[in-house]
Amino acid sequence: MSKIGKQKIVIPEGVEVAVGDDFVILKKDKNELKVIRLPGVVISYDAAKKELVFSLVNVTKQTKSNWGTERSLVWNAVQGLTKGFEKTLVLEGVGYRITKTGEDLEMNLGFSHPVRYKACPGIQFEVIKNTTLKIRGVNKEVVGQVAAEIRALKKPEPYKGKGFHYEGEVIRRKAGKKAVATSGA
Repeated sequence: MSKIGKQKIVIPEGVEVAVGDDFVILKKDKNELKVIRLPGVVISYDAAKKELVFSLVNVTKQTKSNWGTERSLVWNAVQGLTKGFEKTLVLEGVGYRITKTGEDLEMNLGFSHPVRYKACPGIQFEVIKNTTLKIRGVNKEVVGQVAAEIRALKKPEPYKGKGFHYEGEVIRRKAGKKAVATSGA
């Protein structure tokens, strides 16, 4: 039995829910998120209690996996609509900087040309001191994907740590040639 799938989701004030055959649609203000329905999971919405309850049609290994996954996907959509999601990237390196041009980003990453990144719909960028980038949005998957794509433009290298890294991420550093040669052989 899924510990996550058994839990009910209490819908906060202001969030509208529509359960269809293929999707669960959640709306708040101008934002709308669709969550794909997975096979074997029954979703029932009690409008009086403002609760979503998840149950199984039949018990197989796949439907038990889908049960917890479906509940987590809907919970992430509710959290995104009420609080939103945020990822923070830090850029390290001499001469490396980020600037915001309109809604898009322009980055100097040590290449011979500036790198441009177009903003996805529903994503907001905030640049702090030319080296810190906050990525915000209501869809957890899209926020994480955008952060991963930007980080992939210049991953942190292990010798000096130059490049993008997540806030709080520990970069494993290597000793350089000189430090290895003087340590004794």
